[in-house]
Amino acid sequence: MAKPSAPFSGFEWLVAGRYLRARRQESFISVISGFSLVGIALGVATLIIVMSVMNGFRAELLGRILGLNGHIIVQSVTGSIPDYDATVGRIRQIPGITGATPFIEGQVLVNGQGASFGALVRGLAPDDLKRLTTVSSTINPDVLARFGTDDSVIVGARLAERLGLAPGMTVTLLSPNGDVTPFGSTPRIKTYRVAGTFNIGMSEYDQTYIFMPLKEAQLFFGLGDAVQGIEVMVAQPDNVASWHFPVQRAAGPEARLVDWQQMNSSLFGALNVERNVMFLILTLIILVAALNIISGLIMLVKDKGGDIAILRTMGASKGAVMRVFFIAGAFIGTTGTVLGVLIGIVFCANIERIRQFLSNITGTTLFDPTIYFLSQMPAKIDPYDVIAVIAMALSLSFLATLYPSWRAARLDPVEALRYE
Repeated sequence: MAKPSAPFSGFEWLVAGRYLRARRQESFISVISGFSLVGIALGVATLIIVMSVMNGFRAELLGRILGLNGHIIVQSVTGSIPDYDATVGRIRQIPGITGATPFIEGQVLVNGQGASFGALVRGLAPDDLKRLTTVSSTINPDVLARFGTDDSVIVGARLAERLGLAPGMTVTLLSPNGDVTPFGSTPRIKTYRVAGTFNIGMSEYDQTYIFMPLKEAQLFFGLGDAVQGIEVMVAQPDNVASWHFPVQRAAGPEARLVDWQQMNSSLFGALNVERNVMFLILTLIILVAALNIISGLIMLVKDKGGDIAILRTMGASKGAVMRVFFIAGAFIGTTGTVLGVLIGIVFCANIERIRQFLSNITGTTLFDPTIYFLSQMPAKIDPYDVIAVIAMALSLSFLATLYPSWRAARLDPVEALRYE
């Protein structure tokens, strides 16, 4: 009894390799196969690059937004929290809470060097600003040491640039919520010295925020010994909802809680939708390349009809013929996928250098920080995304080889030799 042949034997690999190395009269088929390989490589690389950039955007935005604003904001329905020290103490005792910071925040008009812009003043205690590493790590240590000792503020770098300010200069802040007089409300105006600047790399904050000592902010906004809110940091930001009840109980019945997911739901929801839509759209590139594999293999089957007939008369089974063409198509898909993964990873690892190089050549700004909120183009490669792209590309490539391979296996040797 004949021993069954092992799947994908050396004979099948040899014939498939011979068909992939086309002779001069078969160069057109070889060109189609080359285009298919390049198409799959470009599709896989593009998918990996786009998904990595989307992941980088989300990670950078999440890290900087949470690093500046906290995970849960505790506010009062009355507008201010008078006994905030006791409330902060109770919140910090909750297991899983990594920090609680009282703050004051208000809109102001900033005047400096003949220019005026709107800004957001945030009042923090000096020790709390030092613990806010997202900001404090970008500030000169001498500036941090002096913060809170005099009438000085720390201004965002982009805002200081727009106003023409430098450390040591003065800036005038105007708040519309001033003192109430018999003739109406008068705006509150005060001049401060610029102690220094900060630059967290997120233009929305660098051109908007001004940090002021908490005591001075209480005087400027007329809050007395109260604050407007308390920022709470938790150990697991993605599971922030589980801390709502204990924080609410510690803050009291008049407290109103808002977490980072609620405050930024539209932004991160839009990023997730855009990410999924881009994945589906760019998958079409790989699908088109897979269709090229089909057309190339069908032409190869027609061209090799006589060879297939001879192989069949020499004892090759239908399964062997099918596997020969399956190997040929799968080789194109696998090689294209591997090249695409390598190109995508190398591109993501050097994406900022490539962006700067293209910007210098074209003379245009390819990544405007005033539009995208970040000063550098981020890219974060997620292994799960890469695996998903590889699986999808290989699946489409292998499926594309089935029909041509099936047609080759069904070819009648007598009919094929008759027309040779």
